[in-house]
Amino acid sequence: MDRNPKFDDIRPYYDEEIPAAMKRIAASETFPLLASYAFPDRKVEEVKEMVGSLRTVDEFQTKVMWYVNEQIVKRSMTSYSVSGIEALDPRGHYLFVSNHRDIMLDASVLQNVLHSHGFETSEITFGANLMCTPLVIDIGRSNKMFRVERGGNMKEFYQSSVHLSEYIRYVITEKKQSVWIAQRNGRTKDGNDMTDQGIVKMFGISKRDDKIKALSELHIVPLSISYEWETCDYMKALELYQSRYEKYVKKQGEDLSSILSGITSFKGDVHLSFCPMITEDDLRQFDSLTSIEYNREVARLMDERIHSCYRLTPNNFIAHDIRFGKHEFLGNGYDEEQKERFLNHVSKLDEYDVEEPEILKDIFLGIYSNPVDNCYVG
Repeated sequence: MDRNPKFDDIRPYYDEEIPAAMKRIAASETFPLLASYAFPDRKVEEVKEMVGSLRTVDEFQTKVMWYVNEQIVKRSMTSYSVSGIEALDPRGHYLFVSNHRDIMLDASVLQNVLHSHGFETSEITFGANLMCTPLVIDIGRSNKMFRVERGGNMKEFYQSSVHLSEYIRYVITEKKQSVWIAQRNGRTKDGNDMTDQGIVKMFGISKRDDKIKALSELHIVPLSISYEWETCDYMKALELYQSRYEKYVKKQGEDLSSILSGITSFKGDVHLSFCPMITEDDLRQFDSLTSIEYNREVARLMDERIHSCYRLTPNNFIAHDIRFGKHEFLGNGYDEEQKERFLNHVSKLDEYDVEEPEILKDIFLGIYSNPVDNCYVG
């Protein structure tokens, strides 16, 4: 396959760029901390020598990132389960469109799932706002992550959308690899997973002559990931609370803090479901619609599949009952012991000095209760 220099500004590293990137990673001040986390039973110098010897993207993923993800699962999850992947062909190339709860983990741990089931790992979208240091850039681009621009004026946003759409199509149809992308720009902070119609529109920009083929050729597979204990739930609730009256402005280093919090915080049972693929027959039912209506209906279909595959936990049912003053799911979704544990978690909101603590609590409960409404009402 010929390489396309058109995408050099956003693409991941090629194999020949890996050795230099590995040397930079191994020489970074943060390396001893990273090495001790991923390889707790090995000496830092031994890990440094191993990393410095890597020559390909595949070697970096299988000899480093695999162990990073395994440590995350081991240290912060009670269990990590998967369903639906048996319906996919390991030789296929897919566009995985996922609900997005954690900055890094949603996509990163997916790579271990793919690899362990005989699939090639996917390329991963990586927001330009997260490429905050040379070390993060080197690790990201070595891990098959490609740059997605954020912000800019209308013209710049449109141009970057076209460029992104063309690259995704190029990766799937020419490079013959899969891609992971979130269903919306940024994490879902309120637990209400909804696909942005603009994402669907972006997918189709690169093939305007046939809106059905534009999407069917990408082999879109919705992904539904659920966490028993939502990553960064206190941070998300505070951001939503502060955003009610004024635009929330991220503090310097906040994205990196969210990444670290997502890695280290306890997540309990985590489930990843590969939903049924969006087929050409699925799309044909929307053939007569206008472009705007078409994008809306495709987004709605993706939401239906993500919600139907979402794995609700006792915390979701508890939050829903508390929020609406009911006992609807007691004994058929959770027990008193589980409720007490969740209430203890909620009580930590009292540590935050806010003017309207009940509103903050309602926002927090919504993070856990909204998935119940989506799954039961749809």
